[in-house]
Amino acid sequence: MKDTGLLAIQTVHKAKRKAIQRKPQAIRAKQIWGIDMTKFMLIGWAYLVIVLDWYTKKIVGWNLSLRSRSLQWKEAMDMAIQREFPEGVRGKGLKLVSDNGSQPTSTSFIREMALLGIEQIFTSYDNPKGNAETERIMRTIKEELIWLNEFSNFEEARDRIREWITNDYNKLYVHSKLGYLSAEEFELKYYLERERNVA
Repeated sequence: MKDTGLLAIQTVHKAKRKAIQRKPQAIRAKQIWGIDMTKFMLIGWAYLVIVLDWYTKKIVGWNLSLRSRSLQWKEAMDMAIQREFPEGVRGKGLKLVSDNGSQPTSTSFIREMALLGIEQIFTSYDNPKGNAETERIMRTIKEELIWLNEFSNFEEARDRIREWITNDYNKLYVHSKLGYLSAEEFELKYYLERERNVA
């Protein structure tokens, strides 16, 4: 076949290598949030979406659902925005870090974030640490809440997750990176220091 010119010409494509982007660093509260989802078994799968402030380590929004669609991610963001930006988020320079999953890359989610003026940052495929802060909180939730409980129904799971986030994690769970303060203690300290610096 080679002698008669019947071989197909094979084009060899080299993989395009992209420089790993540096992970953004939060230097103030309400600057960079991370969003991620995990699932666990109830009667069927339950999907938990968490929104985390990277600077204070505070869980600012969440959603538990029996579905895994972009709507649930938007509802978690709605909770976070209403709590943290009651005056509106547009023009505040908020960035949102997520992986490249189907929900945060969906047309409706991207459109809504753009409408709110939130800049989306997607972790690169070759950067497993790109959303590590948020993924670490997911691990903590699994180890300290989900894997230790057998929830009898969806309502019980939702109530227990709400209680854990509000009372156990945000108020009491200390972080070495925050000087062994909880997220809410660190946030209070941050705003008090900012007020002193302005005065």
